[in-house]
Amino acid sequence: MLTRKPYPDQLALELAPDDELEAVIEARVAERAEANAMRWRFRLIVIESVMMASLILAAGFMLELPAEDVLRGAGIVGAGCFLTGLMLIGLTGAASRLLAWSRRRT
Repeated sequence: MLTRKPYPDQLALELAPDDELEAVIEARVAERAEANAMRWRFRLIVIESVMMASLILAAGFMLELPAEDVLRGAGIVGAGCFLTGLMLIGLTGAASRLLAWSRRRT
């Protein structure tokens, strides 16, 4: 990594691929990235659910359907989108853990 010598009063810092400090840094970065990815997935699921429910509301009111039916339909669609999104996040996490486990095992 370093091709030239450091100054005499400077400490040499050489990070080899198997260095413990680099492994700790990589583990922390991976943990933070995974947490951010989960947060963004959840945000996308919430946004998608709200958009689908509002589309149902808009369509129902534009067609002049009864308000009770429109609200019930929008609630059912929004809840369905939210629950299936949560299931998808859970299944994705389970599949990634299973793949990581199988890689470590072999």
